[in-house]
Amino acid sequence: MIDLKLLTEAVGDLDEEKLLGLLNEFVASNPTEEEAQAVVNACQQGMAKVGDLFESGEYFVGDLIFAGELLTQSIEILKPVIGSATGPKVGKIVIGTVEGDLHDIGKNIFRSMAEAAGFEVYDLGIDVKPAAFVEKAKEVNPEIIGLSGVLTLALESMKKTVDEFKAAGQRDKVKIIIGGNPVTKEAADHIGADAFTTNAAEGVKICQSWVN
Repeated sequence: MIDLKLLTEAVGDLDEEKLLGLLNEFVASNPTEEEAQAVVNACQQGMAKVGDLFESGEYFVGDLIFAGELLTQSIEILKPVIGSATGPKVGKIVIGTVEGDLHDIGKNIFRSMAEAAGFEVYDLGIDVKPAAFVEKAKEVNPEIIGLSGVLTLALESMKKTVDEFKAAGQRDKVKIIIGGNPVTKEAADHIGADAFTTNAAEGVKICQSWVN
């Protein structure tokens, strides 16, 4: 089994060569889906380290973007093991970073993992207005709406988005999951979301439980 600690370090150090080498070796060893999820979690812990280094001023925006690209590459390598993105789609998810927030690393990780799990994902990007979520939902009829945000002010935007779904008479047609650093059970209750997560892998599991 792959050394998860080494993997977390490789992501945290932005060591592309080491990371991709470890992952390719891992995939070649014919791992189980469960082992692959542990690897994804280790990569996410590395991303958390990158976030900490960014907050302390050791890393810059360019490093954050590079880390996000590394993670997308990692998920691509792991896709055959996490579950195939080909085959029948299990459901539709509309996701976006809510109005006022420009962070998209967590959202992008979630999108990659949800696609790997067989979901059709419509990504509206960052700084998405409440009405844009509702409009897209009317257009594609998703089962799930994913609202992402890292800033504390994102919580208010999430609430406005859920309220917009209620006002449009669409709230009971979708499940809403919120994700990001500031979300808690209390926040989810206040916002009116069906679930919350601070971990992309867990978020995908919740979504799977809703469509099964």
